[in-house]
Amino acid sequence: MIDRETTERIIQAAEITDVIGDFVNLKKRGANYLGLCPFHNEKTPSFTVNPSKGIFKCFGCGKGGNAINFIMEHEHLSYPEALKYLANKYNIEIRERELSAEELKERNTRDSLLIVTQFAKHHYIHNLYHHQEGQNVGMSYLKERGIRDDMIERFELGYSLDQWEGFTQTALKEGYKQEYLEKAGLTISKENKRYDRFRGRIMFPIRSLSGNVLGFGGRSLKKDDKAKYLNSPETEIYHKSNILYGIYQAKRAITKNDKCYLVEGYTDVIALHQSGIENVVAASGTSLTENQVRLVKRFTPNMTVIFDGDTAGIKASLRSIDLILEQGMNVKVLPLPEGEDPDSFAQNRSASAFENYIDENEQDFIHFKTRLLSKEAENDPVKKASLITDIVRSISVIPDGIMRSVYIKNCSGMLDMDEKVLYQETNKIRSKRARQKYRRNQQHQEKEEKNNQNLTSLPSFIEQVYSETQEKEIIRLLLQYGEKELYTYKEDKYEEAKTLTVAQYIIKEILNDELEFKNLIYKKIFEEYLEILNKGSHPTTNHFIYHSDGDISSLAADVLSPGYELSEFFRKKSGIHTEPEEMKLKMLVPEAIIAYKRKILEKAQKDKVREIQQAQQAGHDAGQIMKMQQEYQAITAAINSISKDRGWVVFR
Repeated sequence: MIDRETTERIIQAAEITDVIGDFVNLKKRGANYLGLCPFHNEKTPSFTVNPSKGIFKCFGCGKGGNAINFIMEHEHLSYPEALKYLANKYNIEIRERELSAEELKERNTRDSLLIVTQFAKHHYIHNLYHHQEGQNVGMSYLKERGIRDDMIERFELGYSLDQWEGFTQTALKEGYKQEYLEKAGLTISKENKRYDRFRGRIMFPIRSLSGNVLGFGGRSLKKDDKAKYLNSPETEIYHKSNILYGIYQAKRAITKNDKCYLVEGYTDVIALHQSGIENVVAASGTSLTENQVRLVKRFTPNMTVIFDGDTAGIKASLRSIDLILEQGMNVKVLPLPEGEDPDSFAQNRSASAFENYIDENEQDFIHFKTRLLSKEAENDPVKKASLITDIVRSISVIPDGIMRSVYIKNCSGMLDMDEKVLYQETNKIRSKRARQKYRRNQQHQEKEEKNNQNLTSLPSFIEQVYSETQEKEIIRLLLQYGEKELYTYKEDKYEEAKTLTVAQYIIKEILNDELEFKNLIYKKIFEEYLEILNKGSHPTTNHFIYHSDGDISSLAADVLSPGYELSEFFRKKSGIHTEPEEMKLKMLVPEAIIAYKRKILEKAQKDKVREIQQAQQAGHDAGQIMKMQQEYQAITAAINSISKDRGWVVFR
């Protein structure tokens, strides 16, 4: 367990924009920072970071919390693991007691796999530097490829010995379980035999955004090996479609340059870094996926795809273009001279020469694709029609209408085609895609409705949501304005005036009427707030924002996140003046309490009606039913009373 003092040091050191900035490209907007949410796919930024309060909130998907919550959610870590991550980031020494054998055994699988892959990385590095085979074979190969020592160190390259179970035996001797070696994809067990997955290979660790080793790519140095490159299989920590090779080393450079270069292989990434171009990633042994594109989009909307110089490589890479366009990104392409790949091209040029080549040869994808495919079509009308269809299909996936129009206009001039025809074809493809999406959504909705037929009825569901909304509003006012003065009063005319705070008013109203929050998290916050007050102190917002209970800290961040506000420019132009909420507390706080009480009474009223109907159907005596009716009238009178107090209309 991490002691409280160390936890406090970590919380104080973890500046939220710095923590989240490692994963999201944040841009300042007034007092806050804005970026694309890393937890769901969005085209317009709705992810807000408030540095003064130390919280984040996405107004699209609803996720919110503090720096620790963010790391927990993003990296799928437990609370102690997230604290350790931040302690490592800020060089804070962790003080914790040694775990018992039983506690070590209870470590979750993910944690165990990350420990195993970290050990494997160090094992392969040790082989490269200190084993004769690693030096003679592995290091010699890297030097022949022109990879410098600082690049070997930066990308933590290693070597797996050409032995059947050299790594496995070492790991087992060090106390690592075979179960986790297999689950991490490092050891293969088959027909009562076991052997290393990677043998006689240069090892490329594949790291997450936060730097954890998730898996490996291995480059064979044997001529007769069928698989030149071998990657880790899918595991609980490694999903090929969700990660890009080099993203950990490139993320800051991508943000700084507001551009990302996409290449094909591991050595391409390393060669460009060696040339001084660090904002580069590779798809690492898989076709580019939607999730990989979204990963880059967190840091920049601009991507340049660097094509190998051969025709096959270019056509293979072209398939990625539509996927990038579909995510609303700006795509350019950089074809290399024939016979060159990024690795070989970078080896023979300085950083400035490579950058000059980029400036002179980087092209818009439409122009490039049109020129490339036009060579094949030449004067063949059938091939030309196919070319036009291909290009229009690419344009049709662009989500922005203005951008589509610009591309259609350019394409019209290049292909000598009427703009109207291109518009018609584009709209036809988009309409077809929209219909297919609508049908899929309808089928999904029908399936959901069928599954939910026996669940809670709609009226009771609405009632539950509404009641929870009232509870949430009370907790928001309590946390946001608890210390603020609400009223001053005198118990008699001779005494000095006393102050009633928002917190005192809310607590008094809730306790006097013996009300109880139905939502357990709201109930916990209310009870903890009351407990701290009773001890003579006042809880700060940070107490709840950085609460060890993740549900409480997330809710605190949620309710304390400011909603969207009118810009100063819009206020001046429109003449709209909005009074700060703090100036309206005398109205807002009592109304929130009354709305909550009214909702409870309305539920009691409905329950009483149901009780009377059941009693009548069961043939209970008239006196008993009359008593129930009197109780119903008393509840109705109470509802009318509090409604009239606030000028509300009572509907029947």
